[in-house]
Amino acid sequence: MDKKRSNPMEWLNQMVGEPYYFFHFLSFFSYFIVRSSASNVLSPQITQLLFYRMAREETWEAFIADTLFFGKIFLIALTLIMDYHLTLWYLVVFSVIYVLTQQPPYEELGSASKLTPLQLEALLTEGNTSRFWLVEFRASFSSSCRRASRCFPELSITYSNKNLSFGIVDLGLFPNAAEKFGISPGGSMGQLPTYILFENAIEVSRFPEFNFEATPTPPITKRLLARHFELDRHLLEYVNGK
Repeated sequence: MDKKRSNPMEWLNQMVGEPYYFFHFLSFFSYFIVRSSASNVLSPQITQLLFYRMAREETWEAFIADTLFFGKIFLIALTLIMDYHLTLWYLVVFSVIYVLTQQPPYEELGSASKLTPLQLEALLTEGNTSRFWLVEFRASFSSSCRRASRCFPELSITYSNKNLSFGIVDLGLFPNAAEKFGISPGGSMGQLPTYILFENAIEVSRFPEFNFEATPTPPITKRLLARHFELDRHLLEYVNGK
């Protein structure tokens, strides 16, 4: 019994006294130091690229995508230790999966409506619909759109009213609409998905904003969109009858 009780202390002494264990321990826990000080050392662009996946995700689609991503890294690291032939096999398998398949987006619309560019233009110019329209411009080929596909429908359920309506335009089906609304559907500009708030057919706000420096866009969440477009204020104005 005494020997069993002394085992934890012996293990602790080895961890502190043996350089091999001690330096591994420091390297594992250096994550917290690096993450807290990265914003002071690295540029904001690099910091977001390195650490945006560590942020708490708000949708199941994003959580599943991150889980599979880190699972693949773990499996590749494990097979490298076991047999590099297995590593090559899994690299081929994951590459084929990446080329032939894509993560399915969230299919529900909530209180939002799928619109064509012509339908959107008609709704904005008729003047007999909602005063405000918040429109999501998405594309099925964009992984960012698939990760955030649940946010907009759930946001529409919470904030939709007679003064504020929600619409979705698929730029994959209507690519010409991207140029009309000033959206870059490809490249490193990080403009998908784009959210534009219209008031009486006039654009009053968008997210992400026009970005000429190709700064990475933070992960889309309901809280971020609600804060950016001040949706709580719009809802309060509607409740108060303004």
